[in-house]
Amino acid sequence: MDFFYPNYINDMWRIFGICLHSDKDWYVDVERRTFRLDDIKTMLTEKGIGLYDTAVKVRRTRNTASDKDLEVVQPTDIDALLKNAPLCHTVVTTGQKATDILTAHFNITSPKVGAYTSFHFDEKEMRLYRMPSSSRAYPLSLEKKAECYMQLFKLLE
Repeated sequence: MDFFYPNYINDMWRIFGICLHSDKDWYVDVERRTFRLDDIKTMLTEKGIGLYDTAVKVRRTRNTASDKDLEVVQPTDIDALLKNAPLCHTVVTTGQKATDILTAHFNITSPKVGAYTSFHFDEKEMRLYRMPSSSRAYPLSLEKKAECYMQLFKLLE
């Protein structure tokens, strides 16, 4: 895959469009049924947002991408990842599996959706936020998801 959240029916880039531009289609190429990757890359760079997975190898136990149907074969080296991002102070998860991996790694409690748990890494205090999944399978409207992310963006300004 060329970038994160490439599935046209996934709402992540619509959420970002609403939060940053009050326009769900800001990062969407509606005519081609894809996303404006160059605009997304520019925005992520300008905002200092990095994206990565908590696993580098997974096995699908069924023919779905649902967390419950994914087996982590090789987790990401989270410590190395964070050491390579020394300005990082906030980690955000959008799925239960990613949240479980990070909370187990740092031995912290899982935050509720829309909330955070503090943890220490490399002598600095950090936050792990648990945000709603951007999958359409997640039972929350696009507008409600965007409201939750909007609160996060405001806190991080």
